[in-house]
Amino acid sequence: MSTVKSVLLYVMAVNYAAAGFFHLLKPEFFLPLIPPGLPSPEWLNLLSGLAEIVLGVFLLEPRTRVFAAWGIIALLIAVFPANVYGALENVGPEGPGSGPGAFHWIRLPFQLVLLAWAFWYTREDRVAD
Repeated sequence: MSTVKSVLLYVMAVNYAAAGFFHLLKPEFFLPLIPPGLPSPEWLNLLSGLAEIVLGVFLLEPRTRVFAAWGIIALLIAVFPANVYGALENVGPEGPGSGPGAFHWIRLPFQLVLLAWAFWYTREDRVAD
């Protein structure tokens, strides 16, 4: 694996693990972003946070890296509706209308960058003979 790809792997792993811990430590930040109508927002927040931690750690282990990368892709797709809801309703910590405005709209296309970044690790690295 190239040095750049390796460094970016660690950056990705740390970011997902940190975001996961943030879900657990500050659920009040994430709960308003969960669209109304979804069951058990507290559990959904807990599950997504734990998934981010596990997938971030699994990225660092070569034997689980491909699985983790596909898991991150699935997670990004699963939370996309919450990102759309956040943008449409300008959701912030105090609920709809209290959000950062344009940030939500900028974040939506950035999801494609995150998907591509995770996809980069969905193939086993070939070892040179």
